[in-house]
Amino acid sequence: MTVLGIDIGSRTIATAILNEKGELLAGQVSDSGPRPLERAREMAGNLSSFWRVVATGYGRHGARADFATDLITEIKAHALGARHLFPSCRTVLDIGGQDSKVIRLDEQGRVVDFIMNDRCAAGTGKFLEIMAQGLGLPLEEMVAAASAGDGEITLNSMCTVFAESEVVSLLAAGQPVGAVARAVLNSICDRTQNLLLRLGIEPPVVFTGGVAAIPGLPAYFIRRMGLPDLLVPARPQLVGALGAALYGIKVKKATG
Repeated sequence: MTVLGIDIGSRTIATAILNEKGELLAGQVSDSGPRPLERAREMAGNLSSFWRVVATGYGRHGARADFATDLITEIKAHALGARHLFPSCRTVLDIGGQDSKVIRLDEQGRVVDFIMNDRCAAGTGKFLEIMAQGLGLPLEEMVAAASAGDGEITLNSMCTVFAESEVVSLLAAGQPVGAVARAVLNSICDRTQNLLLRLGIEPPVVFTGGVAAIPGLPAYFIRRMGLPDLLVPARPQLVGALGAALYGIKVKKATG
């Protein structure tokens, strides 16, 4: 029998299927859509094939009322997933569609503290998408444009609506696209660094979430924030679902 972990986020849903050895058999990521619980149920598929179904993320309580057998918080799920992939992990930086969080772990991988920004989209994937639209760039090209840009412009607002207006105004004033893109990324880096510093940076740091999958962005973070390194999973959006499934395996072993 296998275990299904499902991470129902604000923008995407991720699933991870593990066998009893903790080996990943399958994983997928999909947009949440207008009816995330229905989409999550579709992605779960044949529930009778799983020994446990463990839900995490914003929609975990709705999933428990519908089809999940267990729940786990996002904090614990990301800690378990990151530690499984990188056993030396002591800090998790997770930036998703509409929130960002930093999680500190002890030497045994237990959560000792965390901090979360979930009241404002600034610095999240949604913020980046809107800024890229304002710049007229595909999100995948934003980092390259910022890295090649000259000059230092400061983005004064981190509110998504005001920041988008500021980007449009800067471009209208003749500022190069690359310089404005750099201002956007620098503002996100500075906000992220403030979160890390408030909690305390204990390396190694594992970078998870959809934002970690943007080409070139982890390296940009390292340069801007002066970090020694950021460890990025091959599929950073699966880490929460992976942690949920790992929790299900723990339950299975504990109950026999």
